[in-house]
Amino acid sequence: MTNSNAADNQPTKSLAEHPFAALTPDQVLDAIEAEGLYCDGRIYPLNSYENRVYQIGIEDSDPIIAKFYRPKRWSFEQIQEDHDFCFELADNEFPVVAPIRDQNQASIRQQAGFSLALFKRRGGHAPELDHEDNLTIMGRALARLHNVGYLKTFEHRPTINVQNFAISNVEFLLENNFIPNELLPAYQSLTKDIIPKLEDAFTAVNYEPLRIHGDCHPGNILWRDDTPNFVDFDDTRNGPAIQDLWMLLSGDKQQQQIQLDKVLKGYRQFCHFNSAELKLIEPLRTLRIIYFSAWLARRWQDPAFPQAFPWFNSIKYWSEHILTLREQQAALSEPSLMMPDIL
Repeated sequence: MTNSNAADNQPTKSLAEHPFAALTPDQVLDAIEAEGLYCDGRIYPLNSYENRVYQIGIEDSDPIIAKFYRPKRWSFEQIQEDHDFCFELADNEFPVVAPIRDQNQASIRQQAGFSLALFKRRGGHAPELDHEDNLTIMGRALARLHNVGYLKTFEHRPTINVQNFAISNVEFLLENNFIPNELLPAYQSLTKDIIPKLEDAFTAVNYEPLRIHGDCHPGNILWRDDTPNFVDFDDTRNGPAIQDLWMLLSGDKQQQQIQLDKVLKGYRQFCHFNSAELKLIEPLRTLRIIYFSAWLARRWQDPAFPQAFPWFNSIKYWSEHILTLREQQAALSEPSLMMPDIL
């Protein structure tokens, strides 16, 4: 892929070479009917890019959700740890949409070379986080999730750190010529300065890693009857508790401080919070920005990505990305949000 043409954003591999090209509608239906369920022929693709997720109509019953995992992303053991964490949360009466076990108590199925999981459909909508009471409810829920997460750490799933989220991704983007030539010096200079700052930030904060959701944005929460139901633990991993909290915050620093106060008001009712982790909010935000660009780049051969993200891999995109990193470079040197004075 060249790196200097803003229009050069089409996948270079053929569709047949893509891992999901082998997943046909018949194979999707076969996977469901292997469970003894009878499909009514309706297959509705849901909003997922990393994997393939479908709502499938079932005769005389509610639809079911089938999630086909991207090949070679997670090992069997890593997927099983994801599922086991969900089961453990459900056993503790936490509102999570856990996979369905088969008659042998297995939650991972195989179909045409794909690993897949089935889920009951649960209705709901994204939480309205501009309502302060909802932030407090979210804080309570995440405290309960983390109380279970603290019981042990993952053995096979990865950990959020600078190497996994920043260094390896910057190297990938540079080695595969995604950064336009005219922006290359700025990108290299910027990331060379940011990465040591990130490493220093994580070294300076003494925190206990735990099992977290890992991708706790509103789109992964189904709000129903004033209760947040958590879905999609595909990015669950070991990390600091604040990773699941900061993604609920938005707006300027003053707005984020008000929101944080509400979240921690609920969180601290059920779980201890290490105030030192507040210093990791901007480092974690920076890691996510770097990770997201590399994630798009790594998946650019998947035809779903150029279709869904047509603005990626253009001069404009990388210019704005560098500007965002410059803003984060400044944010890393600013005082962190404050711990609210609450019970």
